Amino acid sequence: MPSQRVPYLRGKVSNPRLILSRDRRGVRWTDAGQDLPTTPQRFDASCCVLGCQGFTVGRHCWEVEVARGRTWALGVARRSVPRKGWLEFQPEKGIWAMGRCGNRYRVFTSPITTFPATGETGRVRVALDYGGGQVTFYLAEREPPIFTFRKASFGGESVFPFFWVGRGSHLRLCP
Repeated sequence: MPSQRVPYLRGKVSNPRLILSRDRRGVRWTDAGQDLPTTPQRFDASCCVLGCQGFTVGRHCWEVEVARGRTWALGVARRSVPRKGWLEFQPEKGIWAMGRCGNRYRVFTSPITTFPATGETGRVRVALDYGGGQVTFYLAEREPPIFTFRKASFGGESVFPFFWVGRGSHLRLCP
């Protein structure tokens, strides 16, 4: 049975253009960057944030409400994902993600897989099976999944919930 404990967002690694909610479950993009200390762990160019808890074993899942915006991505990322410069969302680079850009969903495979998005997204469920090497995405409560990364190689490293927030977007972890 997967763990469904709601992760929190890790403010110490978030890009300065991202505003975290007080309860650290929501994140939104802002035009005005914040004056935050530069640290090796903080994303500087890509508007990303990680969850607080990483995973090295087991099955875990969480839901994300896409409250606003049509430009976002979410999934999992290795602890060692680069924090400086622009990120490439690819499994080879330690990121297993899907998202939306306008009226298309994108799965960040190599090359990118796209398919049409109709209406608002609502909720996305991310299911991680660390031992099985899988990351699966579901839209709302629908079955079957919209995509599954199979044979993901986490290399024994911790993976964290991963969020990229585009202009005008707002993502929120669901309780």
